[in-house]
Amino acid sequence: MTATTLTLAPAAKPAARQSFDISPVQRAVIGVVGAGFSVACTVAITRAIGGWAPAHPGAQELALLLHITAVVPAVPLGAWLLLTRKGTPRHKQLGKVWVALMVITALSALFIRQIIPGSFSPIHLFVPLALNGAWQTIATARRGDIAAHKRALVRFYLGALMIPGIFAFMPDRLMGTWLFG
Repeated sequence: MTATTLTLAPAAKPAARQSFDISPVQRAVIGVVGAGFSVACTVAITRAIGGWAPAHPGAQELALLLHITAVVPAVPLGAWLLLTRKGTPRHKQLGKVWVALMVITALSALFIRQIIPGSFSPIHLFVPLALNGAWQTIATARRGDIAAHKRALVRFYLGALMIPGIFAFMPDRLMGTWLFG
């Protein structure tokens, strides 16, 4: 019998995953805006529930209440998803919840017609943009295009939540009345 030497090749490095991390500027904007809107929503709803805010006729509309019920948790959840570790099972599960909340938010907005009573207003332009954002988010994740997924999500979060959110806090709107009234 002869002795044979077994040599092991160095272990192959796993393929590098594309990083999803967002730039420091994007992180700062998402963090500040997400925290700011979350606090504003919490204070407004607390004032309304506590009876410290003036009555608003929109508080009786089912579509508006459904819209608020979906959008309020979507604000901090979306920020958290964008600012924490990506690709984990928790991230994927909560990401699906967030997209569902955003679709409910967008669809319920179709039935809110307070700015121009009985008709659509310019803010309704965000409905197809939000639905497209939801589709882009899912499509890019499924095909593994992490760079496009990142771009779609940052645009979706800032464009579909924050821009309309500014209008939600105008003095004559429900959230604005609850927060500032």
